[in-house]
Amino acid sequence: MQWTDLIGLLAALLISVVTAPAGVSGAVFLLPVQLSVLHVPNPAVTPTNLLFNVIAGPGALLRYRRRRPLRSPLATVMILGTCPGVVAGALARVYLVADPDVFRLCAAMILGPLGVWLLLPRRERAAPARDLRRRTVLLLALGAGFVGGVYGIGGGSLLGPILVGAGMSVVLVAPATLLSTFVTSLVGCLTYAALSLTAPGSVAPDWSLGIACGIGGLVGGHLGAAIQPRLPERLLRALLGALAAGLACLYLAQGLS
Repeated sequence: MQWTDLIGLLAALLISVVTAPAGVSGAVFLLPVQLSVLHVPNPAVTPTNLLFNVIAGPGALLRYRRRRPLRSPLATVMILGTCPGVVAGALARVYLVADPDVFRLCAAMILGPLGVWLLLPRRERAAPARDLRRRTVLLLALGAGFVGGVYGIGGGSLLGPILVGAGMSVVLVAPATLLSTFVTSLVGCLTYAALSLTAPGSVAPDWSLGIACGIGGLVGGHLGAAIQPRLPERLLRALLGALAAGLACLYLAQGLS
């Protein structure tokens, strides 16, 4: 194992321990580490992050499977939308957003709203659970998959809060989102691997680093889930929100300069 792999493993472990109790995907914060600390080349940093999702995801999926079946009509619709979306996002990443400064601006557009959402105070509302139309979920999933294909987060972490905020039950959304993220990330990795055969530059995932980060995320996710009852969620969300907002400002300044 190279030193970069070891740093990636430790970073993914620590990030997942902090993000898992707050219900935020560790992939969102792992990509800046790969981009700014480990200096993974563009656009290989995106599929490397998707590879992290593929390896780190099964731990949470197995926990949910013990409680209820993972397959559901909602999960099917989400996968039908996110999979073509991530393929389109991969094509855009390779041929339109390959420039590092352009990608930093795109990253700022994702991290900025996420940071604001995490910093906003949460108000418990007794809104009745309801279902959205299949077409609406499909269109939302397509957009989330596209963003996930560009940024490398799978799309599920974006779609989950939207569906819950629209009134759908967390019990229904959480396992469907996890399954969608896993399948979409797998499709995204394969898409980037195929594009690397013809596209110029570093397009294929950094397999060694992605696997190391995935192992760290797998362990960190389990630890985060175990210590969740002992940690104040408000503090975790505030720290994550401040970090996301700070990174967004940094990348915005770098991209514009």
